[in-house]
Amino acid sequence: MAVKIRLRRMGAKKAPFYRIVVADSRYPRDGRFIEEIGYYNPLTEPADIKVDAEKAKQWIKNGAQPTDTVKGLLKKSGVIE
Repeated sequence: MAVKIRLRRMGAKKAPFYRIVVADSRYPRDGRFIEEIGYYNPLTEPADIKVDAEKAKQWIKNGAQPTDTVKGLLKKSGVIE
């Protein structure tokens, strides 16, 4: 089972809002997930990023792979180097 840390799209049409979730890679993008660890709002200036650093580090330590976008967000928020 490949576990990923990825974005789950929420919000209305043309107004995206994302939740950062831990999910099995076989599940659909907006489908079932294991745990929610934060959110990302690209519409605010500057973009609003909130991540539970402890949970994110624990999941990465346990083998969860962040997607490229989430990896960038985690770097911006200072969770990973």
